[in-house]
Amino acid sequence: MPRVCALTGKKVVAGRNVSHAHNVTSRRFKPNLQKKRVMINGKKVRVLVSTRALRSLTRGKTKNLNLDV
Repeated sequence: MPRVCALTGKKVVAGRNVSHAHNVTSRRFKPNLQKKRVMINGKKVRVLVSTRALRSLTRGKTKNLNLDV
């Protein structure tokens, strides 16, 4: 299962850890994804949703979200 938000498209991005001694190591920043059941076209579908999209769903702000999953 890919770590991609079904509604906003948020995904894993690459970055670096930098210590106080300036030792640099690569790392991945993972989005905070939660499983959520969403009604799409009259069917309940379980999707991985970022917490930002989850907040938008609970507030009823679905205008900017991609609900054609």
